[in-house]
Amino acid sequence: MSEDKEKTGQISELKTQLIDCQESLQNLVFQKSMQQLEDISQIKKTRKKIARLKTFLTEAKASLNS
Repeated sequence: MSEDKEKTGQISELKTQLIDCQESLQNLVFQKSMQQLEDISQIKKTRKKIARLKTFLTEAKASLNS
């Protein structure tokens, strides 16, 4: 039972990180369009981080269901 609570806590933490990264990506894209972004590679890094978080979320949900 406590193991499920831990996994649920991890899932909620991953979701908040995902939301933060998505907001960050939106800001980076906006800055790029306004030509204020100096390091364009940040966009690529943030997209990869979002993909990683989504993968971790999927794995965590799958392990919770099994």
